[in-house]
Amino acid sequence: QVQLVESGGGLVQTGGSLRLSCAASRSILSFNAMGWYRQAPGKQRELVARISSGGRTNYADSVKGRFTISSAENTVYLQMNSLKPEDTAVYYCTAVVIGSYSTNNYWGQGTQVTVSS
Repeated sequence: QVQLVESGGGLVQTGGSLRLSCAASRSILSFNAMGWYRQAPGKQRELVARISSGGRTNYADSVKGRFTISSAENTVYLQMNSLKPEDTAVYYCTAVVIGSYSTNNYWGQGTQVTVSS
């Protein structure tokens, strides 16, 4: 069973920065991709950023140029700069394993990010 543990959330003012971390219970090289999603109150969960096992990254348009996803050893990071109130949400780490017959998605418990105006 894969465990993902997020940390680094908190309260920050508009324009500030936060760095989220996601520690996996096994090598991230065993995953096809890892990513960060977020869910704001009353809204659907949305993809924020994703990084493939080959290092390819993609971002939601709303965070391009402000957020950066990276990985090292067993941890995936999300550096968030120039934060806006609309970035307020619970941020979830996810990992994907694509097998021959099925795809498994793993989720962390989430970490709250609140950006005050």
